[in-house]
Amino acid sequence: MTCIVGLVEGDRVWMGGDSAGVNGLDITVRADTKVFRNGDCLIGFTSSFRMGQLLHYRLEVPSRDGGTDLFRYMVVDFVDAVRNCLKDGGYAHRSNDVETGGTFMVGLEGRLFTVQSDYQVGEAVRGFHAIGCGSDYALGSLASTAGQPPEERVLKALECAELFNGGVRAPFTIQSSLRRPQLALTEAA
Repeated sequence: MTCIVGLVEGDRVWMGGDSAGVNGLDITVRADTKVFRNGDCLIGFTSSFRMGQLLHYRLEVPSRDGGTDLFRYMVVDFVDAVRNCLKDGGYAHRSNDVETGGTFMVGLEGRLFTVQSDYQVGEAVRGFHAIGCGSDYALGSLASTAGQPPEERVLKALECAELFNGGVRAPFTIQSSLRRPQLALTEAA
């Protein structure tokens, strides 16, 4: 199920997601969104609605010391908080001494990260990424729409994924976040 699309454009991270809930051949269009904000993070998930609910409502995003490298923060502090959240919420799985969670994206401080089910953190150099069953179609769309407005690119990527993949459904949720939250206050002044 799912297509989550992330795009870095200037000082913003744009993220969009579909509304499909899939169980085998059954599909439900869900009212709860797969893209949301938690603190300064813009998060979009696939894998499980339970995991997404824990990330949205239970995860306490750790604060980051301004001197700490952002990638290191994601790998160490952020992922440790996610692991504890998923374990405490009864979602993390353990088999043969290997712990797994789920897959999701995080937009933070103008950068886009993907956290895989083994808790590895990735950051695509191309400035966009997609996850979920519709990701291949979305990535092709994003690659072909360079130079177009970012919100349109995200929407076209989701529409393309819906057109070709049975596990992706509108309506789509698209949000963006600024590089640093305090910039919004400066720009408004």
